[in-house]
Amino acid sequence: MRLFRHLVSWALALFLIAMFVQATIYPLPNPPEGSVKFFDPPGTNIVFQTLAERSGQTLFEPAGRILTGVLELVAALFLLFPFTRRFGAIISATILGAAVAFHLSPWLGREVPLSLAPGETATDGGMLFMLAIIMLVSSLLVLVVHPGRAD
Repeated sequence: MRLFRHLVSWALALFLIAMFVQATIYPLPNPPEGSVKFFDPPGTNIVFQTLAERSGQTLFEPAGRILTGVLELVAALFLLFPFTRRFGAIISATILGAAVAFHLSPWLGREVPLSLAPGETATDGGMLFMLAIIMLVSSLLVLVVHPGRAD
């Protein structure tokens, strides 16, 4: 049973790490415009610019975007090592809980626009919201599944 818990813990942690790295630095070539936290020019990240425009709070873009990216990379680092994995899962669950809360607020909504261009009405169909929920559940599962020292 302990081996199964280790394997599930590793699988969930690697999934979360991959998603956080993809969202912050996007190591693959040709990232989608407006979706990389660290390399988007100020005012071009779709999620954080939408939050800034709809809430009237200019702190969301770029300061909130950079802070969120740093926290995501810190969580990914803690998730990488088994002895800090639970702490990384707590950080991850906190970040993703906030993401789900923003998606449920009128500031962002469940469907995020695909472009910041004026008159553009296409949305992602709720895919980013669903990903945030899946990642939140994965973070909470890491807290439950990851074997402790006494196990």
